[in-house]
Amino acid sequence: MGAILCNPGDHIMTRDYSTADTAPATIAFAIQPDDVAPVPLTPRGIYVGKGGTVIVRPADAQVDVAYRNLPDASYIALRVSHVRATGTTAGDLVGEA
Repeated sequence: MGAILCNPGDHIMTRDYSTADTAPATIAFAIQPDDVAPVPLTPRGIYVGKGGTVIVRPADAQVDVAYRNLPDASYIALRVSHVRATGTTAGDLVGEA
């Protein structure tokens, strides 16, 4: 693909992000584990900054799932509705939606 040449002040384009399942996330937000409240947005995945255990409720599931022994800087590639406080020992959780 060739380069796009422009002059200062030219309006190139507006952002039009794909919402396809394979498209990258466009929003990142801190996740505060909570035993009752759902995450504010359904993330495409969760970055785990500080390792440990993360208890989640997958978006289309009826039961929680434990991701145990996660190392620092790991990633949970799952859409979730909840990240539970009870049992979650990992920290610095970032949702990507």
